[in-house]
Parts: sequence; structure tokens; C-alpha cells
Amino acid sequence: MERVSLDDCDPSEAADGVRLALLAGTDSMNVQHFEIEPDATVDEHSHPHEQTGFIVAGELTFLVGGEEIVCGPGDSYAIPGGESHAAENRGDETVRGVDIFSPPRENPNWQSD
Repeated sequence: MERVSLDDCDPSEAADGVRLALLAGTDSMNVQHFEIEPDATVDEHSHPHEQTGFIVAGELTFLVGGEEIVCGPGDSYAIPGGESHAAENRGDETVRGVDIFSPPRENPNWQSD
């Protein structure tokens, strides 16, 4: 068993106001914690990994296929691998949550994917 505490991680600044920390993982999936400050944006991107997530605090607006989907505390979501998506924090509160990627998304280059 692997145990990884968020307190032991050094988050990466993926974009202005967007911090990501890779947590525990296996050969088939891994967990990532994220914090997205008010007015911060995750630019449109895609990756081959399936992505599921859960919002703990704040509201995050996803932009997928021309549609806007707002997720707030207690909401989960699933994004198929290869589907282009973006996200924006349009609120006044920092968004906090977790994502699970399959296959694992290890050491991603945040600037290019």
C-alpha cells in the first residue's frame, strides 16, 4: 500500500492561480489534488487519460464541446480520454478538489498538454 499526504507534496503551478499535486497511484490510475484561485483558468486541452474528479470547495465551470457545466461542492464529474476541455473559477472562493486519472498521469508537462 502507498500512502501520500498532501502535506508532503510540493504542488506545481500549472497556470497562474492553478496548483496541482500528484498524490498516490498504481499501475492503472493516480490521484491529483488541485486548487484553482478565483478568476484562474485552465486552458482548453486534452489528454489520453480518463479523468474523474470531485469538488470539495468552490465552484468550477467546465467548458466542454461548447457547453458550460458548473460543478460545486459534492459534485463529481467524468471526462473521457481525448475529450477537449477547459475550466474556469468564476467565483470568489478557491476551488479545491481531487482528480483521478487512468492510466496514471505521472510527471505531466503542464505547459504542453
